Amino acid sequence: MSDEQRTFLVTGGAGFIGSAVVRHLVASGNRVVVLDKLTYAGNLASLDPVARSPLLRFVHGDICDTRLVRDLLAAEAVEIVMHLAAESHVDRSIENPGSFVETNVVGTSCMLNAALEHWTAAPDALRARFRFHHISTDEVFGDLPFDDSRFTETTPYAPSSPYSASKAASDHLVRAWGHTYGLPVVLSNCSNNYGPYHFPEKLIPLTILNAMEGKPLPVYGDGSNVRDWLHVEDHVRALEMIARHGALGESYNVGGDAEVSNIEVVRTICDSLDALLPPPAGTQTRRDLIRFVTDRPGHDRRYAIDAGKIRRELGWRPTRTFAQGIGETIAWYLDNAAWWEPIRSGTYRGERLGLVA
Repeated sequence: MSDEQRTFLVTGGAGFIGSAVVRHLVASGNRVVVLDKLTYAGNLASLDPVARSPLLRFVHGDICDTRLVRDLLAAEAVEIVMHLAAESHVDRSIENPGSFVETNVVGTSCMLNAALEHWTAAPDALRARFRFHHISTDEVFGDLPFDDSRFTETTPYAPSSPYSASKAASDHLVRAWGHTYGLPVVLSNCSNNYGPYHFPEKLIPLTILNAMEGKPLPVYGDGSNVRDWLHVEDHVRALEMIARHGALGESYNVGGDAEVSNIEVVRTICDSLDALLPPPAGTQTRRDLIRFVTDRPGHDRRYAIDAGKIRRELGWRPTRTFAQGIGETIAWYLDNAAWWEPIRSGTYRGERLGLVA
């Protein structure tokens, strides 16, 4: 497979997965244009490792601005779009579904229209190289029983939350633009990501930071919900492979082959931190901080990915077990308080965030 330099547009490139993609692509010698609105989860500090690279350009803007996107694609002669910009937190989608429809559905349609104009008008050589890679989630498939079943690329969509419904709609739009207009598209659906620079409202970083600080560790229901955990750096390798070499019009499931229940995730973090730091005052172990809280509406039981297609066709496989990856992640948060402390305090954008505590 040829991996020559390309010019990428990465939407949502200051977010968790997006910034990991940007760091990876720039380190590999590619030109990268980042388009990010810098809403609550966008953080320019996540791009610090590559911020001074001449290969990186950051544009503060909205994916719903079709003219901006179209002009940016043309001015930079973009060859590959990696569309990651999305509202992604299920709890927030339950509280405010409209913003998820606006960003995930309307925003994706604007991106597709701009990409179609760019691709149609581009010189033949660029047209031949152009691809629109839409990054989505396994949550579009609904949930699974507690058995050995897994999501495949042909699993029917059955979204359970406003978030997953909005992502399902965006997936359908991408396929429609490929089928109707011939836009060269490729899609991927991933399992739950974790790793460095993860916004502290999500389960793993929230648990790490609360456990470090001796705060309660909230767990929905009885904690039996199972997720397939994928380290973000394994994910970005898959994303580049799909963007460059995936079959046009096809989708690829990307999973970590690491099913772990929420309560076991929390207990693993507690035990790992206990081995590194003294337990907080008033506790014997950090497991004493666990608090079971009322389950959220429509909470899916289990997600699990069958990643056989990407293994067979592109040769990708995860390189980390969950035990390895969670250990690396805990170490990163211990060593990078300068990144997460401003988020926890709200000082990085002058407001206090409503984190569970």
